[in-house]
Amino acid sequence: MKLQRYGLIAGLAAGALALSACGSDNGGSNSTGSGGSSECASGTLSTGGSSAQKPAFTAWIQGYQAKCSDASINYDGQGSGFGVTQFTQGQFPVAGSDSALKDDEQGPADKRCNGGKAVDIPTVATAVSFIYNLSGVDKLTVTPQILAKIYSGKITKWNDPEIAKANSGVNLPATTITPVHRSDDSGTTDNFTKFLDAQAKSDWSYGTGKAWKAPAGIGGKASAGVVQNVKGADGAIGYVDSPDAKKNNFTPAALDVGAGPVEISADAVGKALSASDVTVNGADVRVKIKYGLTDAGSYPAILVTYEITCTKGLPSEQAKLVRSFLNYAVSDEGQALLAPIGHLPLPTDLLSKARAAVGALSTD
Repeated sequence: MKLQRYGLIAGLAAGALALSACGSDNGGSNSTGSGGSSECASGTLSTGGSSAQKPAFTAWIQGYQAKCSDASINYDGQGSGFGVTQFTQGQFPVAGSDSALKDDEQGPADKRCNGGKAVDIPTVATAVSFIYNLSGVDKLTVTPQILAKIYSGKITKWNDPEIAKANSGVNLPATTITPVHRSDDSGTTDNFTKFLDAQAKSDWSYGTGKAWKAPAGIGGKASAGVVQNVKGADGAIGYVDSPDAKKNNFTPAALDVGAGPVEISADAVGKALSASDVTVNGADVRVKIKYGLTDAGSYPAILVTYEITCTKGLPSEQAKLVRSFLNYAVSDEGQALLAPIGHLPLPTDLLSKARAAVGALSTD
């Protein structure tokens, strides 16, 4: 099923859920927004994973705890691979990941759920931003082919003819390029390499996945490490999520997939999301992004971040807090917190599926 609508602030979705009692009333408000409502739950929730998702989680934690004062939630944004591992090992009851569970991850994740199933629930969208540090250059355009060749070590100077062709009128220096990639297993890397594999297959021979495989450049742990390395080297380029680019005052490069340069915007990302396919299997909701999209005005270097949790099998009080908090994340109020920090709310029809998935989580 294709996504049909996209809004900067997600509107009311059909079938908005009203959760049954999710924990004791602790004096906080029981309403979390007109789209999706939740009673407060109490207790402590330790979770983590996707560093791209951390700004969203931080905003949700602040909003939820302001309403639900008996809940304490923390998020350790060390990366999607870290989150999936901690979830599978039983350390986290819910984990953030920029990619849905892979086939080889599903079995161990299911086993962790004690008779339930591990499911992927989308909560937020973001763009992969190509940040750079190049003296004298404040406006840059890249193509998938340029990025593939930079990260493969085939283009090593900023004044390379191929980069110059994409940047007519820009005075590009002969500075050596320092490509910066994630050193840890990363959902952002997974989505970035899927984009390269789809758009520049003849120039990219390193496949896809959370682990970085190409030879060029230096690694940085989590998005913060990439940002630090890009800031620290003239000639550096890296890939991070949009909130990290915004927070660190980068102006990302525009992306040209064949129809002219496109800057990151709700409309450009929305066009790419609208071309995506969605599959629903019970409470498992997955978005198949068309990374090879070349439609004018679209920005297909995107990712949808998921919360991975159990349909059942968590301790009851923990399950109540997980469901209550996730319902806040996909409420109108939770989604409205995303755009100001550089994330993007989910399209309305995908949001309704996410709400239904959260509502299907057992608290028994």
